[in-house]
Amino acid sequence: MKIKTAKRNIIALIITAAVYLIVSLLNRAGIVTSYYLQLIVTSCINVCMTVSLNLVNGFTGQFSVGHAGFMAIGSYVAGYITTELIPQSALSGAFQIPIFILALIAGGVVAGIAGALIGLPTLRLRGDYLAIVTLAFGEIIRAIIRLIPAVGGARGMSGIPRYSSLLIVLIITVIIVVLCRNMVNSAPGRACVSIRENEIAASCLGVNTFKYKMMVFIVAAVMAGVAGGLYSHALSYTQPDLYSFTKSCDYLVFLYAGGTASLTGSVISAFVLTFLPEVLRFLSDWRMAIYALLLIIIMLRLPNGLFGGKEIPFMRCRNYRLKEDSAKQ
Repeated sequence: MKIKTAKRNIIALIITAAVYLIVSLLNRAGIVTSYYLQLIVTSCINVCMTVSLNLVNGFTGQFSVGHAGFMAIGSYVAGYITTELIPQSALSGAFQIPIFILALIAGGVVAGIAGALIGLPTLRLRGDYLAIVTLAFGEIIRAIIRLIPAVGGARGMSGIPRYSSLLIVLIITVIIVVLCRNMVNSAPGRACVSIRENEIAASCLGVNTFKYKMMVFIVAAVMAGVAGGLYSHALSYTQPDLYSFTKSCDYLVFLYAGGTASLTGSVISAFVLTFLPEVLRFLSDWRMAIYALLLIIIMLRLPNGLFGGKEIPFMRCRNYRLKEDSAKQ
């Protein structure tokens, strides 16, 4: 199993290098403009968010609807570090990227702490409590940020250095996807899948359901915090309204359109649904109506999403089937 994992990780590195090389060459040739380069970076950040949300909603069977709140925390923490604490002007070129990486880690850690504080009182409960609390959490975070003058308050924080290059974002995206895949294939991952299938039965068999739900929730929050740091350093700007409930709903749409418990579905749907509104831009005011119509058709024709729990060989997880698939067997 370790040899298989090592081979898959090597394949991930080769794919990353190949994608970066191809996109860079197309960019130099003028085929991929800076606009589409920014779209690719945004798509990669959306992949990070969707895959991390899949750990909670897809593989563990919980229902978090305030994922953008963790993204906001990571965005502001990382942005404050690189803009106010250690500004770009105070660093030589050699130290800018290491400081950026440390800022991303700090943003992820603070988001993880927030995830732990939310998870402690709510993950012991069953049902819709987590959805309600995470929804409230996302709105509370926005309200708190608006009251902090040090980070720009309601007008937001500008002048954030553009450290989120294609290479950095691509590497971090692949690391997050590989970590999620390896986690699902591990013993804790199988415990999470058992919780999703039947939490009471898993508890009776000795699975510490609260421990594993907490672990997954914190890991997902950390990943969302890192993605938030990438996001603010890609836009060179961050503002509370960027992380509204609508933003959380976008990631839920990406997740359920691609298929819960499918990392492949999360990756492909995040890319496709990020590019689709831009592809339909020539339709002017009709593009969002057609975008919504396509999503409705997907949900009606494919209720389990585009991939329905399936994976391509490289992304395959040991336990990925949905309840509906298990019932058929």
